[in-house]
Amino acid sequence: MEGLSLHSLLDVMVELFSDEISIAVSNTTEYVYYCPSKRINLKIEPGDPVKEGTIAHKALSSGQKVSELIDRDVFGIPYHGMAVPFYNHEKLEGCVTAIYPALTDGASVVTIKTEDGWKPIPFVDVSYIEVHNRKTYVHTNEYVGSHKHTLQEFEYILPRHSFVRCHRSFIVNVHAIKHIYPDTHSTFVLEMENGVQIPVSQSYSSYFRKLLGF
Repeated sequence: MEGLSLHSLLDVMVELFSDEISIAVSNTTEYVYYCPSKRINLKIEPGDPVKEGTIAHKALSSGQKVSELIDRDVFGIPYHGMAVPFYNHEKLEGCVTAIYPALTDGASVVTIKTEDGWKPIPFVDVSYIEVHNRKTYVHTNEYVGSHKHTLQEFEYILPRHSFVRCHRSFIVNVHAIKHIYPDTHSTFVLEMENGVQIPVSQSYSSYFRKLLGF
């Protein structure tokens, strides 16, 4: 591998990722490498400063992996992704960021797999999404189907004004909640329109109450 530059190595590594993913590498203050994808281009140039509010800045500030949606105020277009800081002998050196398109701008349905094919379900008809036995299931009042996305990926895709993560295994449509009942240790149980009861775990209870305003 003599003579192989870091830039050339990164170009090769980018080929391992999906065409939808842009890759950015920064030191602690500025970007040193950027490869845009076919779906999203934040128009970053090597030497550009790492802006406050970006996912890279959040990872560098916290010293931890960050994964979330960033709105259009920073680069002019919304995106979501994951930034992972890297260290050299326990000294923070920079971070690597994977940038994905914000799918909420284009999609308005969730296409579930059924026994005999696939069925597009409008967001408004989704009651809740559940992970069970390492598989993701989308529930409506009439249908249940599986989906390849994780709950974390659904958090990026679904409209944030309607869907709330309430448990490590559940995302619920707030418009499909019939009642909210108190449970032990400051947690809650949600009764959905179809009668199913879904727990709100303690780690999500404060966040849940804040979003629903009670």
